[in-house]
This record gives sequence, C-alpha cells and structure tokens, in this order.
Amino acid sequence: MNPIAKNSKPLSNSHQILSTLINTIPNPAFFRNKEGVFIDCNTAFAEKILGTRCENIVGQSVFELPEIIPQALMDFCLENDKKLLDNPGIQTDEAAITCADGVQRDFLLSRSTFTDHNGVIDGIVSVMLDLTDRIKFEAQLYQSQKMEAIGQLAAGIAHEINTPTQFVGDNTRFLQDAFSDLVAACNLYKNSINAAKAGTLNPERIREVETHLEELDIAYLEEEVPLAIEQTLKGVDRITHIVQAMKIFAHPGGDEKEPVDINKEIEKTITITRNEWKYVADLKTNFDAALPTVPSYRAEFNQVILNLIVNAAHAITDATAENSSENSSEKGTITISTRRCENWAEIRISDTGAGIPGHIRHRIFDLFFTTKEPGRGTGQGLAIAHSVIVDKHNGSIDIETEEGKGTAVVIRLPIHTKLSENE
Repeated sequence: MNPIAKNSKPLSNSHQILSTLINTIPNPAFFRNKEGVFIDCNTAFAEKILGTRCENIVGQSVFELPEIIPQALMDFCLENDKKLLDNPGIQTDEAAITCADGVQRDFLLSRSTFTDHNGVIDGIVSVMLDLTDRIKFEAQLYQSQKMEAIGQLAAGIAHEINTPTQFVGDNTRFLQDAFSDLVAACNLYKNSINAAKAGTLNPERIREVETHLEELDIAYLEEEVPLAIEQTLKGVDRITHIVQAMKIFAHPGGDEKEPVDINKEIEKTITITRNEWKYVADLKTNFDAALPTVPSYRAEFNQVILNLIVNAAHAITDATAENSSENSSEKGTITISTRRCENWAEIRISDTGAGIPGHIRHRIFDLFFTTKEPGRGTGQGLAIAHSVIVDKHNGSIDIETEEGKGTAVVIRLPIHTKLSENE
C-alpha cells in the first residue's frame, strides 16, 4: 500500500467551532480528511474507543495505527469512506466494535462530509452512539412481550389441546371395551369350530353362540370401531399440530436470518391463536402458493403475526360489544393474505372491527401506548412489531383503517437480502 499523504493543515474557523462543539458531547467523535488522516477527535473517542490520547492519533492515518484502531472500525472505513465522499450526505450504519477495555459494543455511526470555506469537501466527521444497552433492553422487552403473549394464550391453548385429548381418551376406552367384545366373539367361533371337529356341535350350542353374538352386536362394532380409530388419529394429529406450532414460541430464535416459508409460519400462528378468534370471527386465508422463502428472523416474525391476529380478534370483540343492540351473534372476519410485489413479500392482516380513531393513529406504534384495559394489553405489541419489521428486517409496516369498518395491517419484507446480515 502506498503511503497515504498527510494533510495537517489547521481547521478553518467553522471547523474549529464544530470541533469545540464535538468535544463537549459525551459520544465518541472524530474528524478525518479525505486521505483518512485524523485531524481532530474528542476525548470520548480517543480514550473509550482507542485507549489513548487525542494527540497520539492526530496527524496519522487510521491505517497507520493498527495496534490501537479496532479492526472492525478499520474495515468499516475501508468499505464506506469512498461511498460517502462520492455521494455526500448523512450516512448512518451500525457496527460492532471492540473498545479499549476489550468489550465489544454495538455502535450507530452517524457520518457526514464537511467542506472548506470554498465548499470543497475536506473530509468526514463521525459521531458514534453506543447502542449496546438499548439492544439489550429491546431483547428483554421482546422476551417480556413474548411471555405476556404466551400467558394470555395459555388458557386457550390448554382448551385447544384438551378437546381432542378428551375424545381421544373416550375413543380409546371404547376401543378397549370393543376389543374385549371382539376377543369374546373370536373365542365363541373358536369353541364352535372345535365342537364341530369333535362332532359335538349341536343345535343347543349353536343357539348359545347366536345369543352371545347378538349381545355383542358385531354389526355395531364393525361400523363404530373404524370411526373411533379415525377420530382418534385426527385428535392425535390435532394435538401434534398444536405442539409443533408452540415450538415457534419456545424457540429463542437465532442471531441470523434464515429462509422462511411465510405461509407455513402464519398457519402455525393461526393454530396457536385459534381460541382467541374462533368465537368472535371467521378467519380466512388467501396465500400466494408461489411466494418464495423470505430471509427472516423466524421466531420474531411469528411473534409479530401473533400480536396482529390477537389485536384483530380484540378489535372485533370490542366492535361487537359496542353494537350489542344489533345482531351480536354475528361473527366478524379476519382475513390474512400473502402475495409477492416485485422484490417484496406482502402480508396483509385485516379485520372487520371498529377501526382506529383518527386522534390516536399517530401513536399506535408508541411503546406502552394502549387503549385496552389493564390485563388485556401492555402497549408493546405494535411497537415491537414496528421494531422487528422495520429495524431488523428492513421492511415496512403500514396501517389502513376506517372508523366503523375495520383495519388492515400491511407488512412488506424484502425477498432478496443477505442471510448473514445481522441488522
């Protein structure tokens, strides 16, 4: 690598003012010229990030200080400096950087070009915001909301499992009794055959066998046993389906995206939430069978879908309560559809609830904002949904609502992203 030319010219007046301002903030910040040479930095950057003093790095290139510049920061500069210089503006990126104390922290780097008095780009100013505590808080908040959702659904899931378990048990007891009857019938036939072979099968014994067979009602068993077996297998399948769906919430989720079949994941979540909506709404699906897999954080995506289905069910319940004077026995409708829109996978979850009042629409994604009574919601669901879809998946989440008619939540996720990304 050719030596990088150093430009140690003093900062202009405006730059001096900016330098003084940056030295007053607690966030790490630094100036570098177009050649990558440090021309100023604040104490927070020098001491917290590099473990040295400002004067030890000013006048030197980031690439000439390999012993103190974190490799992640060096790689970041190599990858992004030219992009910013070629396209001036404000650039924000996240990076995990190992600080002077040996601890890796997550930073948001906000960078912008600065110019000289002639308006010519002079270099780049960078300010670092430590996101480590925020990311930990978001993880704790996500887990808290996840446990809240499971707690709210626990009774319904128990009921969903209990119903097939009950008729599986009833059918199994019936089959147990039927098996005894069939064994008794077989023994009668066996004894009759033996009597016939011995020449002792007489009309009296035949009438005895016929009487026993009438009491056993073989025709009834021939009809009911196959039905009991069929119902039992369906019940076992139903329980298996519920348990498999529950695994999506027991699994903590990975740190990286994986290819996800959106349609199948939504089906699992519908199963988990069934007891929330089946009494108040008919749930319809319209899935695009040709939708490709989407790089996603599986567990977090499912949590978002769960929150939205439960919200839709609650909205319909509330609308029904408000219109109790009308036909309260009529169910609402929840419709979930998926489709591909160019390079996006779109998920639309709509309900026939009361809609969202205009005066609170701007607050629906605010953390802890809720219109539900205590014990029915904590105001985390939509806030977490926005964070998961927008911040972690680089997607979008929009609300279409009309008072008195209902609400639709529209999610769009990019289909083509790097699976190794860790936004």
